[in-house]
Amino acid sequence: MMKLLSFKITSDHLLLCVFLNLLWGVAESNISSTATVTDSKATTTPSLTATSPLTTSPMTTSTMTTSTMTTSPMTTSTTTTLPTTKPPPDNVKNVTVLRQNVSSITLKWDKVNNISTYILQYNDSGSTKNENISATPQETSVEYVVSALTAGTKYVFTLITVFEGVNSTGHTFTAVTAPRDTEVFKSVGQSETSITLQWKKVDNILKYALKFNGVTREINVTATTGDNLMNHTISNLTSATEYNFTLFAEFENVRSSGVYHIAATVPENVKLVTVTQTVNSITLTWDKVKEISTYILRYGDSDLPVKGNSSKSHQNESVTYVVAPLTAGKKYNFTLITVFEGLNSTGHQFTAVTVPPMVSSVNVTERSVTSLTLKWENLEKNWNYLLQINDSYVTVTPDVPPNVVSHPVTHLKPGTEYPFRVITMFSGLNSTAYEDFTVTAIDCASVSWRVTNSTIQGTVEGIFSNATASNRQTHVSTGGNNVLFTGLYPGATYEVLLAYERNSKRFEQCRQNLTIFPPSLRAHCEYSEAGYSIMIAWNKPEGVWTEVEVNVTGQTHFANEGEQYIKISGFQPAKTYEVSVDSLSGTVRSYEPFVFLCSTDPRGVIAGAVVAVVLFVVLVCVAVFILFKRPGLMRKKPFIGASKLSDKNDKTISVAKFPDHFSQLSADDNRGFSQEYENLVPVGTEQTRKTAILPENKARNRFNNVLPYDWCRVRLTTSNSNVTSDYINASYMPGYNSNREYIATQGPLPSTVGDFWRMIWEQKAKRIVMVTNCVEGGRTKCEQYWPADNKPCLYGEVLVTTRSEQKELSWTLREFRVKHTNYSEERTVKHFHFTAWPDHGVPQGTKVLIQFRGLVRWHIEREGTGAPTVVHCSAGVGRTGTIIALDVLLQQLDKKRAVGINSFVHKMRLYRPYMVQTESQYIFLHHCIMDSLQPDENIYENADMIYVNATALRELR
Repeated sequence: MMKLLSFKITSDHLLLCVFLNLLWGVAESNISSTATVTDSKATTTPSLTATSPLTTSPMTTSTMTTSTMTTSPMTTSTTTTLPTTKPPPDNVKNVTVLRQNVSSITLKWDKVNNISTYILQYNDSGSTKNENISATPQETSVEYVVSALTAGTKYVFTLITVFEGVNSTGHTFTAVTAPRDTEVFKSVGQSETSITLQWKKVDNILKYALKFNGVTREINVTATTGDNLMNHTISNLTSATEYNFTLFAEFENVRSSGVYHIAATVPENVKLVTVTQTVNSITLTWDKVKEISTYILRYGDSDLPVKGNSSKSHQNESVTYVVAPLTAGKKYNFTLITVFEGLNSTGHQFTAVTVPPMVSSVNVTERSVTSLTLKWENLEKNWNYLLQINDSYVTVTPDVPPNVVSHPVTHLKPGTEYPFRVITMFSGLNSTAYEDFTVTAIDCASVSWRVTNSTIQGTVEGIFSNATASNRQTHVSTGGNNVLFTGLYPGATYEVLLAYERNSKRFEQCRQNLTIFPPSLRAHCEYSEAGYSIMIAWNKPEGVWTEVEVNVTGQTHFANEGEQYIKISGFQPAKTYEVSVDSLSGTVRSYEPFVFLCSTDPRGVIAGAVVAVVLFVVLVCVAVFILFKRPGLMRKKPFIGASKLSDKNDKTISVAKFPDHFSQLSADDNRGFSQEYENLVPVGTEQTRKTAILPENKARNRFNNVLPYDWCRVRLTTSNSNVTSDYINASYMPGYNSNREYIATQGPLPSTVGDFWRMIWEQKAKRIVMVTNCVEGGRTKCEQYWPADNKPCLYGEVLVTTRSEQKELSWTLREFRVKHTNYSEERTVKHFHFTAWPDHGVPQGTKVLIQFRGLVRWHIEREGTGAPTVVHCSAGVGRTGTIIALDVLLQQLDKKRAVGINSFVHKMRLYRPYMVQTESQYIFLHHCIMDSLQPDENIYENADMIYVNATALRELR
C-alpha cells in the first residue's frame, strides 16, 4: 500500500517543491502528475508527462491525483491524492512479419482486448526508436510498416500495449530487412553443357539462391569469405538452350528481390560434313544442329590466310554451302562453327581439296622404235600423275624441284599408234584426262629392202601414211605397207622417208638412204701381150657407178668411174678364163655380174703344152708309187669324231640359191624335207649315256629316252658334303662361235629344281630361255622354278628373288636376283619365257618367234657371250633345239650370206639326241630362214598337213 501524503507549498519554495515532488513521483510511483502553481502575479501551469513506464509489480499500477487550491493571491495550497492501483494490459500474443524489403518491415498483429494504442520500440543505427501506433476501433488487427530501415539488418522489436495510460510489459521479437540485390550479375563462361555465372557479393552476405528456368530448378550457393566476386558453374545443361536466371541474396532466410540474367549454352558442333569438289569450288553439306540455321565457315591456306564468314538459313534438315571461287588442286583447312544466340561452338575442323586441273599440254620430246618420252608442265609439287598408254597404267611422281615432268615409256612396239591419257592426281582426286596420241618410229634398217637397178621394194611393219624416195626427184609409193618405188635411176642413192599424218599431226617414222643396184655392164676381152695379158673393155652404161670390179683367176681388179677398160697381166697364152664384171655404186654392186669366157692369145701354146706333159708324167709316177707301197691307205675310211662334222655335213646354201633349194625340198608334199629329216634320225645315237642310266639318276630324268651323252653332259660340282651326285639332265650345245654357247636341258622336275639353280650358279649363266608353259593341255610340262611373287625363295642353296616381270602378248620377260647362301656375291639372271608355242607342232607363224629370238640375241650381244645361255622346254630337245638352231642359223645368214640348216641340226644331234625333234620343226626352221630372206611374203603358218613323225616323240616336247 502506498501512503497518502499531504503537504503545503509556499510561494518561496514553490518551484523547488514542485520539482522535487515531480521527480520523486516519477522515480517512485511511475505517476503521471499535473501541477498547477498560482502566483499572486502570474499563474503558471506546467505539464510534465513521463513516457517511460515504471513498473512496480507485474500486476499493479499506482495513480496519483493532485488537487490545487488557491487560498489567497499570494498563497497556493496543493493536495495530492494517490488512488488505487490498475493492472497493465496484456501483451500482443504474436506478431507476424508480412513483408520485408531492403528498407521496411511490415508487421501485423491482432488487437489485445480491442486496444488500439501501441508503442513499438527498436534500436536502429545505435539509437532507440519509439513509434506510437494507433489503430482504428473498427480493425480487429493492426498492420504497421516500419520504414527507413537499413537493408539486410536484424532488428529486435518490443511491441507494448497501451491502455488508459498503462503499458503492457511488451512483446519482444526479431525481424530482418531484405538484403540488397547484387550490383553485378553476368555470365562469364559457357560451354555446351554448362554456364558460369559471376556476381558481386552483397554486404558480405555469403548465402545466395539461384533459380533458373522459372522456378523449376533452384540452387543454394554459399560464397567463400574474402573474394568480392563470386563465380558459380551450373553443369549438366542442354546445349544450344537459353536459360533465365534469378539471383537472390539471402539474409536470415530473407531474400532480396532478385536480379535477372539470361544466358545460353554453347551449341554442339556439326557432326559430319560431306564434301563435293570441282576444280574451283567445294560444296559442303551437313545436317543441322538442333534446328540451328546460323553457321560460320572459316577457311584459308598456310600461305595466304583467307577469312570468310558466311551464314545460311534453310528450312530443310541439312545445309548446303558452296565455297567459291577457289584455286584448283589446293588443300583447304576449314572450321565450321555453329552459332546460337551469339555463341559459337568450338568448331568442327576438316580439310578438303579442290579437283586438280587438267594438264594443259603434253609434248612427245623423244620418239624411237620402242620408246617414247612424254613431257608436260608441273604446276604443284604435291601433284602426281597417272599415265595411261596402251591399256597400261603408271603413276608418275615429279622430281623436285623441276617444274617439268619428263617420263620415258619403254618396251613398245615399233610403228604403232599409242593413244595416251595424262591425269593429274591430288589427294585422291583426279582431273579431267588430257588425251592425245603418238606413234613409235619404224626401224628402216630392219626392213628387208629388195633393190634392183630401178626399184626399191620392201614390206614395212608399222604404221605410216606416206612413203617417198628422193634423189633429184621424189617418188611416192602407193602400196600401203608394201612399199614400192619404180622408175629409179640405176646406182643412185635415194633417201627413203616414211611419215604418218593424222589430225594435222605429222610423225616422221623412219629415214634411210638406199643405193639401188648400179647398171649391169656388157664387157668383152681382147688379146694383149701375146696371150700373157688380157684387156677387158665395156661400154659406158646408163646410171650411176663409181667402180668396175673385174674378177678373173680368183683375183679382183678395179677400174675407176669413167674408165671403160682394164688391162690385166699374168695369164697363159691359148687359155680360156672365166671373167666376171660387176659395176659398183659405193658398196652396192650390180644385181648380177656379167660373166663370160675370155681366151688369151695362142702364141705361147707350145711352151705351155710341154710343161703340162712333164707335170702329168710326174703325177702318174707318184700315184703308182703310193699304190704299190701303201695299198691300204687308199681304202681307209675317214673317222668322224663325236663332236666333228664330216665334209658332207658342212654344206651351206647361199642366199641366192636358198629359194630354189627350199622349193626343191617342198616339192611332192615335202618329200625332200622328209628324206633329209629321216637321214638325221640315227645321228649320234651310238654314243654312250652311262651316267644318265645309273639307278640313282633315273628319277632325275623327265623322259627315259631323252638322256645326255656322257662326253658333253653338264657336270655339277660335288665339293659340298651334302651333294653326292654331279648329274643333271643337261648338255652343252654348239653355237655359231663356240661349241659351248648353250646348255640344253629338260624342264625342272619338283625334285631337280635345286639342281637346276645350282647349275645356273656354277655355270655363271646370265640368261634362261624357256620355250614351254608350265602346264599345257592339262599336263605338267615343267615345274615352276621361280618365286610367284617378289618374296625371296630358297632353292637348295640358291636364293632367288623376282625383281621384275613384264608380260607381252607372246612372251614374258623376268629378271631374277640370285645369291648363293655360301657367298656374298649377287647376280642378275634374265628369264626369256616364250608362251606362244603350242603343245604340239610349231608356232602359227614365223614372225613372232623370229622377233623373240632377236630379243634374246640383243641381250646376248649386249651382255657378252662368256657364259652359256640355258635353254629348255619340257624334254629339252624339240622346241629347245629349234630355238637354238634358229639363233645360230640367222647369225650364219647375216655374216656369211649362206646357211646350212641340215648340217647344223646334224651337229646338234651329236651333242644331244632328238634335237629339232620333229619333221614339222625341221620344216619350220626352213620357213623361218625363207621368211627372213623374203619378209614381204606371207609369213609361214603351220598347216594341218605337216605331220609329226612319231607319236611317241610328240610326248617329249
